[in-house]
Amino acid sequence: MEKQLKITLVKSYIGRPEAQRKVLRGMGLGKVNRTVVLNDTPEIRGMIRKVVHLVAAVEVEGDGK
Repeated sequence: MEKQLKITLVKSYIGRPEAQRKVLRGMGLGKVNRTVVLNDTPEIRGMIRKVVHLVAAVEVEGDGK
């Protein structure tokens, strides 16, 4: 089974730089407390690093449900 990441937006991106807003939108996070499950890839890990202060990420196995 492929590793996946469960990512939750825990802080608002109001007042944050546009680059961080674009990263969050690219991951599918538009509102606080929304959660998405994405494949664990180097690209997604890099996106998380850019906004680590706004999100909570947890590794999950399989389909993440």
